[in-house]
Amino acid sequence: MALGFGRLRLSSRAFWALTPRELAAALRAFAGPARAPLDQAGLTALMSRFPD
Repeated sequence: MALGFGRLRLSSRAFWALTPRELAAALRAFAGPARAPLDQAGLTALMSRFPD
């Protein structure tokens, strides 16, 4: 809601009328495309860099 009202400056009527897909598309404009989840190779690399 904070992003919808604050960053997107939507009215409450417009915000609640959005479908989840429409809201996700609007938020991608600020966040950029979704990143791929961390895979096993990425986790292993992080664990070797930060062994604690």
